Amino acid sequence: MSVPQLVVHRDKELMAQAAAARLITKIVDAQAARGSASIVLTGGRNGNGLLAALSQAPARDAVDWTRLDLWWGDERFLPEGDPERNVTQARAALLDSVPLDPSQVHAMPASDGAYGSDIEAAAAAYETELAAAARPEDHARVPSFDVLMLGVGPDTHVASLFPELPGVRETERMVIAVHGAPKPPPLRISLTLPAIRAAHEVWLLAAGEDKAEAAEIALSGAGELQAPAAGAYGRARTLWLLDEPAASKLPRALYPTASA
Repeated sequence: MSVPQLVVHRDKELMAQAAAARLITKIVDAQAARGSASIVLTGGRNGNGLLAALSQAPARDAVDWTRLDLWWGDERFLPEGDPERNVTQARAALLDSVPLDPSQVHAMPASDGAYGSDIEAAAAAYETELAAAARPEDHARVPSFDVLMLGVGPDTHVASLFPELPGVRETERMVIAVHGAPKPPPLRISLTLPAIRAAHEVWLLAAGEDKAEAAEIALSGAGELQAPAAGAYGRARTLWLLDEPAASKLPRALYPTASA
């Protein structure tokens, strides 16, 4: 378990640009060290903002896109191409503009895909795909992702793990079907906390005043059942990337002045 580190930027635009630059560096370093990199993407306004900033970053061409595996932390169980699906939004923000090998874009199953409306089978299939990609040195049934990104919801949810719901209590499975999510759509597929914690680094993204209370709760010692974001951490590093409005309820002692 790594202790959370905070980086606070002036506004959400600067946060997205800085996070994109940080991600490019991590990918390039991993590719130099191992030949490939593995990243977990997140949706929502902050995740998509980061991808849009990355698409405009001059250094994006430093990434060897053919040696990058992309996974998702959660997905809405909707038909392929639905504008509300995280992968659809990611394609529009970045993926369609870079030379990715389609076999290395590991989208979660859609509701009109190979498993049809059987969301339990779809979740199990994604877990199987993750297990197949894990290496012996990962010591887990998922890869040790170089970076796993999570948006933080106003209720402190991450991926599709919501406070007090069964998903946040899961300790065995790496991927679950989520029924009755409190925000639409009710059916989702999500990584679990054990899968998240297998990542080398976990980055939590929060921008906007509506995320201030969630950041305060998650970083004040709350338990993961009440605040799933508090239970999301990486093996080597846990990084909270915030803008000033999202950090407005946090004690200034938690982050250095120079990071604003």
